[in-house]
Amino acid sequence: MLWCNPYLLPHALQHIRASNPYLPTRGGTVTSGGRFRCPSCRHEVVLDRHGVYGLQRNLLVENIIDMYKQEPSSSRPAPERKADQPLCEVHQDEKINIYCLTCAVPTCSMCKVFGSHKDCEVAPIKSVYQLQKTELTDGIAMMVGNNNRIQGIISQLEETCRAIEVSCPVCGSVPLLKALEGSWVIDGEHEVNSRKQKSQVCEKFDHLYTILEERKQEMSGRVTAEKEEKLGYIRGLKRKYEDHLECMTKIVESGIQTMQEPEMAVFLQSTKCLLQNIGEASNTSQLEKVECGYENMDHYTVNFKKEGKALNAIDFVRDEVEEQEDGGVVGAEGEGYTGQATSGGA
Repeated sequence: MLWCNPYLLPHALQHIRASNPYLPTRGGTVTSGGRFRCPSCRHEVVLDRHGVYGLQRNLLVENIIDMYKQEPSSSRPAPERKADQPLCEVHQDEKINIYCLTCAVPTCSMCKVFGSHKDCEVAPIKSVYQLQKTELTDGIAMMVGNNNRIQGIISQLEETCRAIEVSCPVCGSVPLLKALEGSWVIDGEHEVNSRKQKSQVCEKFDHLYTILEERKQEMSGRVTAEKEEKLGYIRGLKRKYEDHLECMTKIVESGIQTMQEPEMAVFLQSTKCLLQNIGEASNTSQLEKVECGYENMDHYTVNFKKEGKALNAIDFVRDEVEEQEDGGVVGAEGEGYTGQATSGGA
């Protein structure tokens, strides 16, 4: 029940209502010496000739009454509830107000006096809060710097992949084959044997083409195999650095969110694991490093100058000598050129 006319009692600032049966109504007369006992503390209150109207008005309560009269109860929003300070898990009615330095956990005073932390070293939670907040700030700054460094390493790995690709172009036609191209001279006087001799020459050149193509495939295959091996290693290492960078980014985001926590106890409960994660993520010693010049493929350099001269010296033989199987082509008897091919420079 709301009081319509609240007043303050001089002895204890207790408010009473004007309709108290011990007090007269407005307009009535009160003889001097009127008194009554406070309904709360039973202290005797003496009234002057003005009665209850001579007491000091309780303006605070009057304002509250007016506010509730003017605003319907249904339209009043529920008062915002301030986040409660975390309570101790062991002593559930005790607030967390100290920090155990030995166990590195926030706790309550009862745990220090009677509980599991009575033999531990403790400190005020505020001082530890400031210390760990500074430590977390420095850790986040270090992580941001490491993130930039890791991103730079990833860019270098991408450049290494491109360098390996450039060092190993797809093999096309062997330039040496151009040395085999051209025309050959066949004596026009031996018209009967010309087709046969020409066919044999083409056959021998085709055989030579086959040998060169096989060597090209074998040698270029070795280059391609090493290229794929190096690319696989670099790409795998790049994925490891990218995964590590993603993990570090999440830790930084979590650290920034924790820095915004206003409650000291909640902050300290989160920082222990977070600082440990920052320390582990900052250690990149488990990530392999690429050796300088790893992308270099110059050890596959070739020099066909000597072979090119030998191919350019290929010509017909003049003697009617049947060469060994590895020496040339068996020709027909005749004057002049016999149709046998030989390497003049070999």
